[in-house]
Amino acid sequence: MKTISWTSAALIAALTASTVPAAAQTTELSFGIISTESSSNLKTIWEPFLADMEKQVGLKVRGFFASDYAGVIEGMRFNKVHLAWLGNKSAMEAVDRAGGDVFAQSVDKDGSVGYWAHLIVHKDSPFQKLEDVLKCDKSLDFGIGDPNSTSAFLVPTTFVFAARGIDPKACFKTVRGANHEANALAVANKLVHVAANNNENLVRLKKTAPDKADVIRVIWTSPLIPSDPIVWKKDLDTALKNKIANFFFSYGTKDEAEKKVLAGLQWAPFKKSDNNQLLPIRQMELSRDIARIQNDAKLSDAEKSTQVGPLQKRFDEMTKQIEALKRS
Repeated sequence: MKTISWTSAALIAALTASTVPAAAQTTELSFGIISTESSSNLKTIWEPFLADMEKQVGLKVRGFFASDYAGVIEGMRFNKVHLAWLGNKSAMEAVDRAGGDVFAQSVDKDGSVGYWAHLIVHKDSPFQKLEDVLKCDKSLDFGIGDPNSTSAFLVPTTFVFAARGIDPKACFKTVRGANHEANALAVANKLVHVAANNNENLVRLKKTAPDKADVIRVIWTSPLIPSDPIVWKKDLDTALKNKIANFFFSYGTKDEAEKKVLAGLQWAPFKKSDNNQLLPIRQMELSRDIARIQNDAKLSDAEKSTQVGPLQKRFDEMTKQIEALKRS
């Protein structure tokens, strides 16, 4: 019995060692980058940053450029991505489904820790305000963002559509999903009448396609959205996490070359953050879901109350969390 038990224990130990998550045995870092524009454009601005990270952390750092946001989230879920630049919505998915944790937050080059979603039209468009594109007679083409995008999907679906009880697919002739850059170019080239975007991408477009940026006009601006988080796998080795954190929180604070790299990303030095950054985004999702239920004509008042109750309770609990964080 002792021999069998020892053998079993040895076998279990061997199997356990062989199935330790790849992230815990990292010899190379994979950095996920969400697809806000073409990968060639993104590589141009991100590769100098990744090269500097490689030098300081002491591991090969490889950029992971997926064709959509889900690719980065799934990459993290299956230990193909160890840390990533994400939007708040996609960061929430990474935290909930892919073992991620927010540890840093980007800061705009002007020092702001927030940005704005927009709806944009061509400058020659007859549409001057939001209500002009919400006549919902299925005559207009609309460009929406990746389903995991905060500014080009979650924010407009919450504040523009759900708040008014509008289903975009029932409102517009077509609803086309694309990244921020593609949406902006579609508006500039009059391929869609209106599209979702954000102020950061429009600033970026002035550099990559200034002639296209010049023919775009904003007709709606959202409330302030928290700046993008940086997320790492929570099971990364502690010593490696410390090296990564030291790199992020010192980067661009003194060195002029590093400041230029950050300027290319439209950022100032990073600030520390955590998963609490996502609370307003979680509330946004709850608000959208509550509005959808309340605007559903197929539901009775009793059914609406039953469905809304738990969501409202969660919303109120998050409000208390946010208020407590502000006081701390």
